[in-house]
Amino acid sequence: MNAARSSSAALAALLLAGAAALLVALGLAAGSEGWSLAWGQEWDLVAHIRAPRTLGALLCGALLGLAGALAQGLFRNPLADPYLLGTAAGASLGVVLVLAAGGMFGAAVGLNGAAFLLRLGLAGAAFAGALAGVALTIVLARGTARPMVLLLAGVVVSIVLSAATELVTLISPEALRGRQVFMLGSTGFLGWSSVTVLALVLLAALPLALRFARALDALVLGEASALSLGIDLPRVRLLLVVLMALATGTAVAQAGLVAFVGLVAPHLVRRLVVVTHGPLLALSALAGAVLLLGADVAARAMVAPQELPVGLLTALLGGIYLMVLLHRRGER
Repeated sequence: MNAARSSSAALAALLLAGAAALLVALGLAAGSEGWSLAWGQEWDLVAHIRAPRTLGALLCGALLGLAGALAQGLFRNPLADPYLLGTAAGASLGVVLVLAAGGMFGAAVGLNGAAFLLRLGLAGAAFAGALAGVALTIVLARGTARPMVLLLAGVVVSIVLSAATELVTLISPEALRGRQVFMLGSTGFLGWSSVTVLALVLLAALPLALRFARALDALVLGEASALSLGIDLPRVRLLLVVLMALATGTAVAQAGLVAFVGLVAPHLVRRLVVVTHGPLLALSALAGAVLLLGADVAARAMVAPQELPVGLLTALLGGIYLMVLLHRRGER
């Protein structure tokens, strides 16, 4: 049985890796003027724009997929999302505060203005806001000992921070357009510095997550079973929440709010293969990378020379997928 699962997991990893490699090639070839892999004088376009954008989208998707698998394992809920604990609302508030503070650049806000403000520290504000949202959730829940209280605290914090964001945009309307770019998600601002940050966080987060795979497996059997195996649940939950926040906050800071990737990626893996949390975490990261990079390539190619916000496309496709899935389960 274990040998069959291992072979199935290896086959799923091979299929996802093949899809990722194909999408990387398409990402390097997809441009505003159509499909081309530029050489010679135009090679700078590939090296400095398409390549970091493609690799950045791959890494962002991997972090979101990993965070989604951690959230669903931690809360034992297949509908758990990486943004549950206030990361999205906190990041949005951080972005709006920076945009409002940079009101002198309000006339330039938009895609070009947002890129300019990103260089001034918008990514850092989003990351800090995401971590602050999670920290506030943990404080409100008085720790992570009670998952349902933690989830409720996350909902409350998200509502309060979202209201604060709306208030800031009401006071400072020049921040509204820049916030919209962030809310819809975009990989267009990813550069080599973003790729470096994303790669370092993924290289740190994935091995740490795999170390807690046994604890997540034990949680499937219930808290009593996990405690009987000697697992320090409060400590493990806190570390997993911090790890989830780190992965989600880094991805959000670099690409904005990309919806449904973290929620759908573990679902796709479970439909491909039945595995324990060790392989599930790694495969979910790979599936998230494939999903976001595929959406990015489609967003560039569908209405070229213009492009769609990648977060809008993932929300549409992810929402349709979940609607179909829920409909089929309802029929059963």
